Amino acid sequence: MKNINSTVAGLELAQIGWVVPDIYAAVKFLGGALGIAGFPEPAHIRAQDLDMTYHGKVVAAEWLTTQTYNGGAFIELIQPLSGQSMFHDYLAKYPAGGTQHLAFRLPVSDFERITNELREQGYAVISEVDHPIARMAFFDTYQTLGVATEIMGITPEGWNAIKQMEKGG
Repeated sequence: MKNINSTVAGLELAQIGWVVPDIYAAVKFLGGALGIAGFPEPAHIRAQDLDMTYHGKVVAAEWLTTQTYNGGAFIELIQPLSGQSMFHDYLAKYPAGGTQHLAFRLPVSDFERITNELREQGYAVISEVDHPIARMAFFDTYQTLGVATEIMGITPEGWNAIKQMEKGG
């Protein structure tokens, strides 16, 4: 049986997800202190509008999110607002915030194979969403990696969106 190292070894690191208590302060810090610019105005996300699951059930949860492309990967910022989600759980455990997940991307045609491998290795799914640009599954890899692992199966529309975001558009 494969292990997580061999499962993610051939995948592309696409995103570093930070959960923060104040998204505006995080954008200001990253831009001012580290020179990471290009974050668009945060979007207000409702998990229930995306049919996003949390431990197998669609629940009401809201957060702000924004991301920018920086040096080969996206940096995503998430500020939980209300409800219950893996982002809310993370901020409850680490009130100052921090790196909550690493996302790996691959064509959507390989999504089932990779997510099945992780399930077979005993990693529980925390959250899933089927979006027009990607199928996404977040796995509980905290004990192994110190962060959650997101697998993103990118659709043809998603690859076009990624190219636009990489250009800053």
